[in-house]
Amino acid sequence: MLAITGLVAGYGRTTVLHGVDLAVPADGVATVLGHNGAGKSTLLRAALGLIRPRAGTVTLDGEDVTKLPAHRRVRRGMAYVPQGQQSFPQLTAMENLRLVADGRKDGRAALDEALDLFPALRTAGGRGAGLLSGGQRQQLAIARALITRPRLLLLDEPTEGIQPSVVAGIQRTIMELSRRGGLSVLLVEQHVGFALRAAERYYVLEAGRVTSSGSGDVHAEAAVRQALSV
Repeated sequence: MLAITGLVAGYGRTTVLHGVDLAVPADGVATVLGHNGAGKSTLLRAALGLIRPRAGTVTLDGEDVTKLPAHRRVRRGMAYVPQGQQSFPQLTAMENLRLVADGRKDGRAALDEALDLFPALRTAGGRGAGLLSGGQRQQLAIARALITRPRLLLLDEPTEGIQPSVVAGIQRTIMELSRRGGLSVLLVEQHVGFALRAAERYYVLEAGRVTSSGSGDVHAEAAVRQALSV
């Protein structure tokens, strides 16, 4: 679904990514692991077009989108959930969801499907988004992205600062969406066990370079931890 080849990107005079190669399988999950500052969030931003690459290509479902701005990539089926459980805090959880659903032909159905995936949002729908727990805000952010019915979902550390029970629920949701088909996921994550259980492919990023990659299963955990410890 997504192929990144020789990607070089950064900010100003600072180069953050140095020739990154990565692929996300169709209807599957690929995960990127690495320490803070490795370039993981920059990779997602470059994939979406929020940062213009200095070299390399980004291909979405066979189409070269390297030169397309972010809004045109979104129209082609990309959705991005940035780090930080972002929402409109002055609105209720349900109002946050309806902002995305309203105006879409399938908005009501997409909203109901998102609430089925995250039933806690039904209960908390009337609460201000700024009053939700961290886990509920993260579920809200993912649900908003899913209402757009993306073909490719970019998730930036969805488990950061969230209680283990909610982490398990988010993991189940990601795996369920992948099994249903029609959605690929590029997941940036620091929790190794979660990342490898959810993904078919993993990539370890260190100082803007892929230093290790392989099949994403629990048997790879020792190799990944070794790569991260270097």
